[in-house]
Amino acid sequence: MSPQSSAYLHEMGIDHFQLRHPERLAGYTPSELILPESCQLLLVSDHLPVSQTATLFENILKAMNLTLAQAAHIYPHQLASLGQHQLNWLWFAGCEPLSSLENTHVLTSESLTLLDGDNQRKRALWQQIRQYQSS
Repeated sequence: MSPQSSAYLHEMGIDHFQLRHPERLAGYTPSELILPESCQLLLVSDHLPVSQTATLFENILKAMNLTLAQAAHIYPHQLASLGQHQLNWLWFAGCEPLSSLENTHVLTSESLTLLDGDNQRKRALWQQIRQYQSS
């Protein structure tokens, strides 16, 4: 991005942006998605956790002995662009598991919105987590 474009975005209060459907751009070639080395859990979901769902996400991470700094979120269509990673956990929340990554524990659940306040769904997720942790 040019410095002038960056300055315009900064003036508008936009720190970063992400195209929802970059594949619709003519000539677009997806770049490889690189996660930080500290990332241990990747949440694949149609919705970015915000407000109440972000709090729920953070509480689930704490129960797994992980921090927000050790987790990341991507949209399902971005999974194909994932490059080298150090992930231990791949969590599909509210979407179909598209694939599994080598040497990762795959979790599936309802969306975070549906998990919030539903103890039965949270228990089912926790059972998956405990199953992997005990093996």
